[in-house]
Amino acid sequence: MHTVIVFDSDYGNTREIVEAIATDLRTAGPVDVAKVRTRAAAGTPSDMDLLIVGSPTHMRRLSAPMRGYLQQLPAKSLAGVEAAAFDTRAQGWKLLTGAASGGIARQLQKHGAHLLVRPESFQVTAKEGPLADGEVAHAHTWARHILAAMHEHIS
Repeated sequence: MHTVIVFDSDYGNTREIVEAIATDLRTAGPVDVAKVRTRAAAGTPSDMDLLIVGSPTHMRRLSAPMRGYLQQLPAKSLAGVEAAAFDTRAQGWKLLTGAASGGIARQLQKHGAHLLVRPESFQVTAKEGPLADGEVAHAHTWARHILAAMHEHIS
């Protein structure tokens, strides 16, 4: 199973979640990780089985670089691809803080991807972090949930 993780990160919190997720997913095959602000994330590999996209939540939405990346994808370019979306956001009620993962999920589906699991949020203690206690463990658990869903989908 070839996984691609595309993410954005301002203060390293989202990157820390990506690293935890990638660690678990590497048990099932290669994982390519690309920060959306680099050229490596400019396209989408045609041989991927799973695409995971993550962004910090900025003013209740996904980051501008991530929004730009998702909007530039060709129509239906993710058809046949399993996908998952996550965000990092300030601690507190989702209603007040917002969650970028919903916007990411909508964009992935718009481009033809099939969401394997529900969008997920990981909490930071303040704008610049750090991650709240237990969130790295939460990321490992979420990654294992994705693997289980992927195996169930394939079977």
